[in-house]
Amino acid sequence: MTKPILVVTSRYPKVTPSVRIIATYCVGFEHIDLEAAACRKIPVAYTPGANSEATADIAMLLLLGASRRAYEAQELVRTGAWKPMSPDMLLGWQVGGKVLGILGMGRMGQTVARRARGFGMKIHYSDGSQLPAEVAGDAGYHKDPSDLLRVSQFLSLHAPETPQTRHFLNAKAISLLPPGAIVVNTARGGLVVDDDLIAALKSGRIAAAGLDVFENEPKLHPEYVSLKNTFLLPHIGSATIETRTAMGMLALDNVEAVLNGKPGPTLVSSRLAA
Repeated sequence: MTKPILVVTSRYPKVTPSVRIIATYCVGFEHIDLEAAACRKIPVAYTPGANSEATADIAMLLLLGASRRAYEAQELVRTGAWKPMSPDMLLGWQVGGKVLGILGMGRMGQTVARRARGFGMKIHYSDGSQLPAEVAGDAGYHKDPSDLLRVSQFLSLHAPETPQTRHFLNAKAISLLPPGAIVVNTARGGLVVDDDLIAALKSGRIAAAGLDVFENEPKLHPEYVSLKNTFLLPHIGSATIETRTAMGMLALDNVEAVLNGKPGPTLVSSRLAA
């Protein structure tokens, strides 16, 4: 290997003329200046699909944790405040028979839907295009995301952060959800307007939220931490040994392919490899 390789994991730095590929160790690539890379004819590679199963597990953990008030329950046990059970202690919400609305029905959304069906949930989704019937199964399609919001007793976000989806979940969107809906986000923190979601959590308009991603993370909005009806995780969607290994190997596969004059298996845009 005679020329240096740059593997980017956080911010896009200034690169030397000898750089031949940028391989990011994640599914998102919003932290990379794709236009600048294209101008330099530097292919950009990412790791789509490698984290779908692990992140879907976390989405379900958040959904269940939020709906069953897991943070409050843990707090009772860990602080010694647990008293003999009363009939109304920590009453949560069952997921079986409820509508799970999925914004973004790509690999992640489909993987979450498969798990949620096992809990007896009814799947509805909104995406740029309708899935083939053999893929969608019994899931209901809503071309307009506003229509999805209106039926979503649970809402799980799985869309990429783009100019179109940024701050999707704002006060207006929240007002369309059924009263007492539960929100889960394992996609990107920028999909949510924090102040609007926090206000809805405080008022009870949103019953609970399970969040693994935050805008400006790791400096999340401090009011999330003060709320009892939030179940919060530190962006660990892909944090399993198997998944992180697969992501690393896929990043290396992309590097090896490009250095040998071949198209990488998961380039953001094949035209960048020209």
